Amino acid sequence: MPKPIAAFERLGEENAFAVLARASALAAAGRSIVNLGIGQPDFPTPPHIVEAAVKALRDGHHGYTPAPGIQPLREAVAADLLARTGTEVDVDRILIVPGGKVTMFAAILMLGEPGVEILYPDPGFPIYRSMIEFTGARPVPVPIREENEFAFSAAETLSLMTPQTRLVIVNSPANPTGGVTPRAEIEALVTGLAEYPQATVLSDEIYSRILYDRAEHVSLIDYPEISDRLILLDGWSKTYAMTGWRIGYGIWPESLFDSARKLAVNAWSCVGTASQYAGLAALTGPQDAVGEMVSAFDARRRLVVEGLNALPGVSCRMPGGAFYAFPSIRDTGFEAKRLANRLLEEAGVALIGGPDFGILGEGYLRVSYAASETDLREALNRIGQFLAADKR
Repeated sequence: MPKPIAAFERLGEENAFAVLARASALAAAGRSIVNLGIGQPDFPTPPHIVEAAVKALRDGHHGYTPAPGIQPLREAVAADLLARTGTEVDVDRILIVPGGKVTMFAAILMLGEPGVEILYPDPGFPIYRSMIEFTGARPVPVPIREENEFAFSAAETLSLMTPQTRLVIVNSPANPTGGVTPRAEIEALVTGLAEYPQATVLSDEIYSRILYDRAEHVSLIDYPEISDRLILLDGWSKTYAMTGWRIGYGIWPESLFDSARKLAVNAWSCVGTASQYAGLAALTGPQDAVGEMVSAFDARRRLVVEGLNALPGVSCRMPGGAFYAFPSIRDTGFEAKRLANRLLEEAGVALIGGPDFGILGEGYLRVSYAASETDLREALNRIGQFLAADKR
């Protein structure tokens, strides 16, 4: 029997998809399931974006494109970044990829190898650690603490760096916590990075436009002192409800761009042409739908946090961004994954246990409020009934 090389044994998973599959199977068997596990907006892609893709196909845009993406889309990305951050980006450093995840895959694959260290947030997106371990590099978790409003600490991050640190991954607004790191911490990190010139930074900014109250998104692309070693990850999936379109982008340092381009040529050739024209329409067309979605997420956020804090043994901070709450369930007496599994099987509510996002996720659940208010209220009611019954 053929077997993959040992590196493939080290690949992890994103358990949200496993939970989605189990929830779907239970629903297909006739169970009533409320799914708050998957990080996917429940809104349709705005109509003008869909129509742009349809028009592209009708106009004959259904062949290969250059591996980095069509020029108008790359120019639109640069224009959007200039408008939002005030920073000019060379179009020749922009690589359009099939989903935001691909930029982290490429960056970690390019920079990770045995003998080097890669820092990543814990709790954080599980594919960070999975890919680090795949390359043979040593994963170094950066604690993301509730008492720090789930923002990363620049001082703690810098204290974990060594001469072997090859890559530092940061994520704000963050998955799974909804934490937003304030400007002062980001500036302290940039200042401290001067002591580690060998370390590249991967800034995952996929939730950059989903912010609430006075939370501010501070892009690392605004800091010219690290521009020659910054990889920025962003895309369309969350902002424009385009998860299934598989389109994202990376901004690469000049010294790494051609390697990333070659990886594209070898691995996926180019992003689907219609998706690229859809992405172009998203950036250059009306932005009303974005504001409407964020406003709806804000209302759901308040509903969910208030509801969670009313449950026995549960406490939850108000997230500043993304569309996740990360409540503590320590006082319920349950371990996180056991509670998540039982809520799915017995109460019909799909959530993700905190340990699926890292060791420091124990004691927490991730709740996606990218669902209707009706579903959110029903989920909270079911969780409350389960906890009140004390079925440990």
